[in-house]
Amino acid sequence: MTTVLHSTRIEPAMLARIFGRQEVALLVCLMIVLAFFSFTADNFFSTRNITNVLGQASLALIAGIGCAVVFISGEVDISIGSLLAAIALPLIVIMNDTNSLALGIAGALAMGLIIGIINGYLTAYVGLNSLIVTLGMMFVLRGGVYLYTGQRAIPDDAALDSFIALSDGRLFNILPYAAVIAIILLVIFGYVMHHRSFGRQIYAIGGNPEVARLAGYNVRRVKFICFIISSLLATIAGIILAARVGSAQHTAGLNFEFQVVAATVLGGVSLAGGIGSLTGMALGVLILQFLSNGLRGLGLPTEWQLVITGMIIIAAVSFDELKRRRALGES
Repeated sequence: MTTVLHSTRIEPAMLARIFGRQEVALLVCLMIVLAFFSFTADNFFSTRNITNVLGQASLALIAGIGCAVVFISGEVDISIGSLLAAIALPLIVIMNDTNSLALGIAGALAMGLIIGIINGYLTAYVGLNSLIVTLGMMFVLRGGVYLYTGQRAIPDDAALDSFIALSDGRLFNILPYAAVIAIILLVIFGYVMHHRSFGRQIYAIGGNPEVARLAGYNVRRVKFICFIISSLLATIAGIILAARVGSAQHTAGLNFEFQVVAATVLGGVSLAGGIGSLTGMALGVLILQFLSNGLRGLGLPTEWQLVITGMIIIAAVSFDELKRRRALGES
């Protein structure tokens, strides 16, 4: 009996490691948000509201995976919001012309792939700053969408049941299919980032690209692939958004990139690269989504929701910088 008790006793150092993790702190924050609004906002903790929020959060979760991967590699991608609007054009146009969801999705993915290749090539191989490259791409895509659409929505005339199901369909009539897709992608990429060689290379390159290069890692190739991953995941989010609104809209994805970046940084993914997890990013997305939903339930004006979100972004970035300086000081 003594042996069993000794073997199962949790050491203080183990407790410190568990409760010192970023994800645990974020989970506690999420629980506090849920508890607060469950008492102050009507119907906040209902099954309908919770599942609706999960469906709304799915877009940021999916795109956030790619954003986090790029951040961890030491780069940034802020073109994803405009990409959501851009990929809806080939998606809707092809579906309207062919009445085929598969061809429409193929066209959208092809466009997302091209954008990812351009962003990755200019950053990884030409050596341009990723912030400047993706900022330029953000304006190019948004301007292109405005020009093509004439700032008018292109409706989904095909109205395919399979396409509509991406927005309205629910697993067991409870969980939106969009949330199911987000969870599956989160599990897959979480496994890759922490249990596969490619994921370890991303962390190493983000932490110190020169050391990673000397260790034999192909820094350019890895960063190039990260941008492709980001664009393809944003494309998936854009397909779901197009199904949700039933059209290709020039305003789709406006400020979406900042929502995703805010959630990613709040989730503990460092802007300096090499630090963070997809679990933390996901918790950051959920905190912001439930916070926004709860504030709306309290009748708080949108302006104040933006102010609070901005304050959270500043606090998260400041905390990230303090952690980085502390780590440098200890080293």
